Amino acid sequence: MSPRRSWVSAAFLAVLAVSRPSPADTVVIKRPGAHPHYAFELEPRVLLGFIDPPGAAHGDGFGVGFRGTVELVDNGFIPSINNTVGIGFGVDIVRYGRGRLRCTRRDPVDVCVAFDDDFSVTNVWLPVVMQWNFWLSRNWSVFGEPGLGLRLELAEEADDEIVVDPFLFSAGGRFHFSDSATLTLRVGYPTFSVGVSFLL
Repeated sequence: MSPRRSWVSAAFLAVLAVSRPSPADTVVIKRPGAHPHYAFELEPRVLLGFIDPPGAAHGDGFGVGFRGTVELVDNGFIPSINNTVGIGFGVDIVRYGRGRLRCTRRDPVDVCVAFDDDFSVTNVWLPVVMQWNFWLSRNWSVFGEPGLGLRLELAEEADDEIVVDPFLFSAGGRFHFSDSATLTLRVGYPTFSVGVSFLL
């Protein structure tokens, strides 16, 4: 077998091994209470801003954050399935390379259609969210997080602003390395995130 075919075969086997369910994985969604028991979820994370956030920031952003979630209800809103409810809070710091503060061109009805965006904006969010978890199996769980946040906007050559953002939302999933550690991914607004959660 040629070296190239060997690499292709090895890559194929690796993908197959990762994508196949683990023999130890067990479906638990219909077993209320069959999930890791913890009081607090600690999650350091990396943040990616692919969508324009509220305020002056524009374009792609990158940052870091921390999220902590306190479990409030061990058997959540649907008693017949394995779900829990918690309240989450934290701090997220995201730097955007461009801003939209200075209008350079307006249309005939006086709406700004072009901005001088040659400056950066850093957003600091203090989010508060409700986290609704669904424990699918021993290795996988998913969740939704509606909430709101206090945003501190730090823009070059402009006054800082503090604003309440009334709509923050993300949906995410966890891959459980063990009963106390997971890889956690969120997709939402205003940022996406990848982090590691510790269930304490």
